[in-house]
Amino acid sequence: MDNTKIIVVEDNIVYCEFVCNLLAREGFRTVQAFHLSTVKKYLQQAADGDIVVSDLRLPGGNGIDLLRWMRKEGMMQPFIIMTDYAEVHTAVESMKLGSLDYIPKQLVEDKLVPLLRTILKERNIGRSRMPVFSRDGSAFQAIMKRIRLVAPTDMSVLIFGENGTGKEHIAHLLHDKSKRAGKPFVAVDCGSLTKELAPSAFFGHVKGAFTGADSSKKGYFHEAEGGTLFLDEVGNLAMETQQMLLRAIQERRYRPIGDKTDKSFNVRIIAATNEYLEAAVNEKRFRQDLLYRLHDFEITVPPLRDCQEDIMPLAEFFREIANQELECDVIGFDGEARKTLLTHAWPGNVRELRQKIMGAVLQAQTRLVTKEHLELAVTKPTSPISFSLRNEAEEKERILRALKQANGNRKVAAELLGIGRTTLYSKLEEYGLKYKFQQS
Repeated sequence: MDNTKIIVVEDNIVYCEFVCNLLAREGFRTVQAFHLSTVKKYLQQAADGDIVVSDLRLPGGNGIDLLRWMRKEGMMQPFIIMTDYAEVHTAVESMKLGSLDYIPKQLVEDKLVPLLRTILKERNIGRSRMPVFSRDGSAFQAIMKRIRLVAPTDMSVLIFGENGTGKEHIAHLLHDKSKRAGKPFVAVDCGSLTKELAPSAFFGHVKGAFTGADSSKKGYFHEAEGGTLFLDEVGNLAMETQQMLLRAIQERRYRPIGDKTDKSFNVRIIAATNEYLEAAVNEKRFRQDLLYRLHDFEITVPPLRDCQEDIMPLAEFFREIANQELECDVIGFDGEARKTLLTHAWPGNVRELRQKIMGAVLQAQTRLVTKEHLELAVTKPTSPISFSLRNEAEEKERILRALKQANGNRKVAAELLGIGRTTLYSKLEEYGLKYKFQQS
């Protein structure tokens, strides 16, 4: 078990002890709180990863009041309500405020531990992705600001980005920081769905609905209930499938194939694409009305070539991962390797970087990674890199960034900027920029 603590909020001391002992036997660390004032005080020092299990009825208020206070204070710890059967309606209402689930007290012994294990399992899956995007570059910090802004809402988000930039990781971050964290995150590869398969895939079917339907099947909307449905490369959907999705999203209902009744759903939709869908709309390949439904909020993930300051931190991260997975002991990159990493165009973005680092570490074994280990073709960038000079207002800042990234080496800085060294010298003189750099 990790360092997660389960905060049990229950004014009945005997029952509180019962729940804590139940959890302790399964290896969970617990904290008891009998009053709202006590738990509020504790939560102000609690870790983000702790989980709250609260009775619905409490002295001086109730569990819903506590949940409302937590969310107002920006505390997003998972929250589970324990309730009597007569209070189920009120507990269900609490889920609209962001509680993960409610458990009738008669079922706590059977249901609580499995629910907690599910929360921790999904959290650990999320953690395995997180370090890839613990990035300090200005472009990515702007993305994180937008993620924090929109994640707590139920707005649909459309994520733009080239292949390999990590759009699904962004979708996971949005889910993990939302009120739906702990509920399912279901990813759909839209490129693999034909118009014939899509209705059953999204909405499910009942047994005997068509030839070969030997059993009933739950669709993506059912699997994602209460959580997030991620439509990856949504622009690849057939027009017939787009129309079907639009109708379901508008009405918040769908009908499994062969069923006689509609089913409602509570799902947040996040979509991703590697093309600007306005062009697809103009070419009659994508429905304008569906785009409006998916595009409440936009996040654009920049290509790696526009995030030069992230390249070496990511390379070091992947080196450590490769050392663990391949049982190597590579300690870093030599100067030529660093220069090559910084000046490569990275058409495959973060995915390509990871692949190249894995291969380089395997070859280096216990030495420094060299340029030869990286096996990167010497090519000119096919599109402008982030440091390319665009206008006078940006040039000063970009030149200084390039020199800093190149550790003062003018030759490398000029390559990052996409200009010659002579041009760089004249720019330094023109703007009166002072910078301690190596002679090269």
